[in-house]
Amino acid sequence: MITLEDIRKQEDIKTYIKQADEAMKALGYTEHSFAHVGRVSQTAKYILETLGYDTHDVELVQIAAYLHDIGNLVNRMEHSQSGAIMAFRILSAMGMPAEDVAIVTSAIGNHDEGTGIAVNPVAAALIIADKTDVRRSRVRNQEFVNFDIHDRVNYSVKSSAVFINAQQTEIKLILDIDTYYSSIMDYFEIFLTRMTMCRKAAEKLGLQFKLQINGQQLL
Repeated sequence: MITLEDIRKQEDIKTYIKQADEAMKALGYTEHSFAHVGRVSQTAKYILETLGYDTHDVELVQIAAYLHDIGNLVNRMEHSQSGAIMAFRILSAMGMPAEDVAIVTSAIGNHDEGTGIAVNPVAAALIIADKTDVRRSRVRNQEFVNFDIHDRVNYSVKSSAVFINAQQTEIKLILDIDTYYSSIMDYFEIFLTRMTMCRKAAEKLGLQFKLQINGQQLL
């Protein structure tokens, strides 16, 4: 079986991730490099492990998470689809079985809120892990006066965590926001579509999605 470590060792994949992030930087987007894909991979692993999925599915979701944004190298528009095609080529060339390639590429191709849907548990975990990665360290711009709303919202997040309750009925995004930089309404303005996608992805996993900001449950 192809593992995440096998993927991480590939120099061509490293190049694609770096160049995809450079494209995002040129467009003025927040960080989409190794820190992002690493965090998404760990969160997705946590979700499926906690829910009792086998090691095979856990490995696949980590691979999907690590590769999910390489399509930004081509263009931000429809990057999930172009990323899925790139991943298909990479994984097939590495000798990954067709069934595994299908799961990973469908998850990558469905992770964007514009067109995506949780087609399988791997896709569901990837969606939640990706859309909940909000943090101050993703902001590239260091001049507050030049912040756009995405910068303000990410910079305002002092801490974030994804947590599944002991009964495995709920998955919760817990945020601590500094309202000096951004209001809670700002968060909803740009992330409501993503939170809706997380809710539907959670349902695929048999969970309810909850959002807690500064100790208040909002979803």
